[in-house]
Formats: sequence, structure tokens, C-alpha cells
Amino acid sequence: MPAYEADMAKFGALDAQVLGISVDHVPCLKAWAESLGNISYPLLSDFWPHGEVAKKYGVLRPEGYSERAIFLIDKQGIIRYIDVHDINDQPQNEVLLAELRKLEPELAARLSAELEVSTAQPQPGGIVMYCTRWCSDCRRARAWLDEHGLQYTEIDVNANPAAARKVREWAKGNLVTPTFDINGTIVVDFDVEKLTQLLLK
Repeated sequence: MPAYEADMAKFGALDAQVLGISVDHVPCLKAWAESLGNISYPLLSDFWPHGEVAKKYGVLRPEGYSERAIFLIDKQGIIRYIDVHDINDQPQNEVLLAELRKLEPELAARLSAELEVSTAQPQPGGIVMYCTRWCSDCRRARAWLDEHGLQYTEIDVNANPAAARKVREWAKGNLVTPTFDINGTIVVDFDVEKLTQLLLK
């Protein structure tokens, strides 16, 4: 869910309202949002009656928690797109934006060039860190690199589909952040031991 924050301008340009819904209670959602920082879209609690909304959408599990799912609903209240996925298989934002463009073709035609996702291939060489804005391990990795005076290039996988594909290739199909390309040597996740061996010899 935090990944959507990075593309709020794109969702807004297509006249879409992003909502997050969870079966957790309000204090839990508040603490979670504060831990991530800068979540601007509404987070709704489906805690009581517990999971009632999730049940109506067919994604409440018998154990009392919901599937991870995305629903795109048009302005008439009709569900136009559904995706139920594991935590590591969340669709890229560009997939959702493409579906929204089908719902709002006139707005899509007017979408300005600066809102288009870059498809440029990441440039190799040096230390390249593939990350997201909301990832806590990415924040720790930035601090570690800065602490040791290491220069690096940072690429947001949510804004660069080509980079996201690379990370999935390296991480056995999962979008793991941070992932590092250090002069051609790949390190998946914030593995301090491996990074130390490669960078602090």
C-alpha cells in the first residue's frame, strides 16, 4: 500500500481516489501510517463489525484477516478490475494506471508527459541501490552507505518498470528492496555482511 504514495500525482491526474482498507483497528492503522511517514490517502478500518467490508468483497479469510486485494471501482460503483495477490506479488502501479486509463480515456489522453513512468534502462556501474520510498530496510541501507561515505545511485522500482523487472529476475520473482548491483555483483536485501565484504575491504 505505501507504494501508491509515490504515484499519487498519476492517480490524481486520472481522477482516481486511493483508499486503503484493513481489518486492523484504528490505533494500529495510525501507528502503521506514522511509522511509514507521508501517507496522504485515507486508511479505513474494517475492524468492527470485523471484516464486514472484506466479507462483502469476498476476500475475508476464515481466520479473520483479509486477502491482499485491489479493486478498481468506477464512478457508477461498478467493480472494473480485481487483483488478489500474495504480499510479494502486488501489481506494479503502471498496471493499475493502465486499467484506470481505460476507465478515463479522455483524461488519459491529456495526461502530461512528466507524469509518464520512465522506461529507461538503469545504467550499470558503481553502487546502484534499487529501493522504494517507503521501505524501512531501504532507509537503513541509505544510513549505512552514508555512514561509510559510499557514493551510490538510487533507483525507485515503483517509478521504473525496467528496474522492477531486473530486481524480480535477481530475487527469484520477488520485488525485494533494497537490492544492490555493485559493479555487476547482486546483493538481494540489506545484507550487511555481504555489503561489508564487497565495499569495506
